[in-house]
Amino acid sequence: MSSIRIFKHHVRVPYLLLGIFELCLFVLATYLGTYSRFGTFDPIHSEPTTPLIFRAILLGTVFIISMIAMGLYQARLREGFTGMLIRAAISFIFGSIILSLCFFLFPSLLIGRGVFILTVLFTFISIGITRFFFTRLVDENILKRQVLVLGAGHRANNIAQRLRRRTDRRGFNIVGYMHIADEEDIVNPDYILNNTQSLVEFANAHNIDEIVVAVDDRRRNFPINDLLDCKLSGIDVVDVLTFFERETGKIELDLLHPSWIIFSDGFGQSNLRVYSERAFDIFASLTLLAFAWPFIAITVVAIWLEEGFKAPLMYKQKRVGLNGKTFNVLKFRSMRIDAEKKGKPQWAQQNDPRVTRVGKFIRKYRIDELPQIFNVLRGDMGFVGPRPERPEFVHQLSDKIPYYNERHRIKPGIAGWAQLCYPYGASDKDALHKLQYDLYYVKNHSLFLDILILIQTVEVILFGKGAR
Repeated sequence: MSSIRIFKHHVRVPYLLLGIFELCLFVLATYLGTYSRFGTFDPIHSEPTTPLIFRAILLGTVFIISMIAMGLYQARLREGFTGMLIRAAISFIFGSIILSLCFFLFPSLLIGRGVFILTVLFTFISIGITRFFFTRLVDENILKRQVLVLGAGHRANNIAQRLRRRTDRRGFNIVGYMHIADEEDIVNPDYILNNTQSLVEFANAHNIDEIVVAVDDRRRNFPINDLLDCKLSGIDVVDVLTFFERETGKIELDLLHPSWIIFSDGFGQSNLRVYSERAFDIFASLTLLAFAWPFIAITVVAIWLEEGFKAPLMYKQKRVGLNGKTFNVLKFRSMRIDAEKKGKPQWAQQNDPRVTRVGKFIRKYRIDELPQIFNVLRGDMGFVGPRPERPEFVHQLSDKIPYYNERHRIKPGIAGWAQLCYPYGASDKDALHKLQYDLYYVKNHSLFLDILILIQTVEVILFGKGAR
């Protein structure tokens, strides 16, 4: 099993097991640090404290969340071992800051300074060793799912072309592409299998875990009985579009057809989801505002110092929201006042000359979007969702890109799945790629996915990903 669905979101099993194992390492290191410092697992204190096991679990949970925020449980992470250690070190710093705040607010949770330092040292070394071997286990196919692709035509070639890098295939290994009679082969001939056995015999002989159906025309020579035999023999059978959704976290538009949407288990809306989402939006917005107000104040002063006290601080811009209704989005002004002096909307470009010096900084770290907290409180936006676009661009893109208007089935958001997975979009091609991630979110959105997106957005802000 390469992944499981938690509240409709696909989570890779190897990384889920890695997270559980590393949580256990934190707990074990806490006990080891306590014993190294005091020579006992139950040191005597004059003040009442919470049992060590609960403090150890708290410590481990905070550090695991910090590691998630740094992208350390993402299969698409393409940095080497050194890059992983740097991210781990940053996550430990963030985790230490959060724990210091917890210890200040709740003294009974306090872990002594000596024990804390020893725990962090032991865990950092243990995680470094664990990651060294884990990376090799994943890359050596030991933890990978063995996949057979049924078909060698255009649909199958999408897999060969779009998932050709090793980091794209960390959850699975493709055994080969099975030729289908009367179908033109597009895949590299070296990867095509001409089977003389029955499909189930071949699958059993090669320890196939999953068959991906990527046949171009299912009306001709479709091996329905063979697939049924495989399914009843315990071999998973999935559609190529579902396979892409699971492995890439997006929905491939050129493979999408309306019947797949109709019969899928996603794209649902319920009253419980609507009310819980609204409660989450209000809570998250007020929490962010409590922490972000100093940055808001500093930004105001910085804009005034650069452009004078008469310069406008914010601007309102029409954006398309839920069900295609427009609203005014609030943002700190990061461009010159005459950025669109001809009145024609323009995409932001790399190193855009219209961006001010202060604007360049606040755009990189997403500070310019902080006023959108008030859009969320007002109900125009959600905290998490597809980014709202200008009506002019929506009309233009809707004519060119199929299913583009489906992203308006839910509220737009400050943070989003597409922002995590794809850099800044500044063209029709970028909009198409981002739509594929937006459709994944529209299909699978849940409170669990919202929280996961918010945690991982820390990485985007810290490293300035996708900013222009």
